Amino acid sequence: MTDENDARRAGTVRALYAAYIDGRKDIVAAMLTEDFTFSSPRDDHIDRDAYFDRCWPTPPPFERMEIEYLGLADDEAVVRYRAIRHDGGAFRNIETLRFRGDRLAAVEVYFGREA
Repeated sequence: MTDENDARRAGTVRALYAAYIDGRKDIVAAMLTEDFTFSSPRDDHIDRDAYFDRCWPTPPPFERMEIEYLGLADDEAVVRYRAIRHDGGAFRNIETLRFRGDRLAAVEVYFGREA
């Protein structure tokens, strides 16, 4: 993996979280492969449509998401973030994101604790 690929993928990851805060499904839809899957303790390999239905409420639930760690290796990124709700509450999660080319093929969320 080149530094240029890492930089591009890091930009994609940051853009994903920014689009989530802004409720911009249109931006994220272009980032995902057609066979994209999402998994969490509540979701087991759901497809794109279910991901947008279940995970993208209107209005967006968070005021902001602060990326605290972003690591890239081969076709995978690992992100630890702090999500701040509109009421001021916050929590941390870790996600792994798998790339296929320049698009996201899978996201797996590991729930953290209140922060």
